[in-house]
Amino acid sequence: MGGMGSGRRYQGGRSTTEDYRPLDVRKLHKAGLLTAGHVALWSWYSRGERRASIQVQAEAGRLILSYTTTIDGERKDCRYPVMLNWTPCQYGGERPWFLCPACRRRVAILYRGVVFACRHCYRLAYESQRARDYDRLAGRADKIRRRLGWPVGILNAAPWTKPKGMHWRTFWRLTAEHNRLVGVSLEGMSEHMNAVTRGLGRHAGGLR
Repeated sequence: MGGMGSGRRYQGGRSTTEDYRPLDVRKLHKAGLLTAGHVALWSWYSRGERRASIQVQAEAGRLILSYTTTIDGERKDCRYPVMLNWTPCQYGGERPWFLCPACRRRVAILYRGVVFACRHCYRLAYESQRARDYDRLAGRADKIRRRLGWPVGILNAAPWTKPKGMHWRTFWRLTAEHNRLVGVSLEGMSEHMNAVTRGLGRHAGGLR
């Protein structure tokens, strides 16, 4: 895994949460791993194969994370605490939170780079933001299609006909912009579908 700011980029110029392995405090709590004295191996799986793992050791008010990572081509052992915070639930009980080791923000999920940190520290967008981005670009392409009198929908064949009275310079400018928007939108759509496929494999992740 890379460090701060590493990872693939979506159209808005930011990596997404799908590019980093998540550590969800709610899942750890459900598995009983936040009780002081518990030590366990937490793993991430893809297509039935374990891709990474860390040791989670619970102490009073904190977790000790232990794992090995690669920095500039060299393997490095990491071990450090992540503080926990608890808030009361409306109908009784308490809900756990991580305090991000980098910014101390209260969050439910940390993401693994060189260190575990929140999505704000890594400037991560949600995958849904990637989806909104390529939908937005497709919408802009459809506006051009309407202006040109073409069928709406970037997957529909373009007739390449010029509206009566439109200058050829305007027509070629609009078609060039249309083609650019379609290309970027389809690329984003493909990346999103690939991320969804990876996500299905990650549903098997967690304690095994």
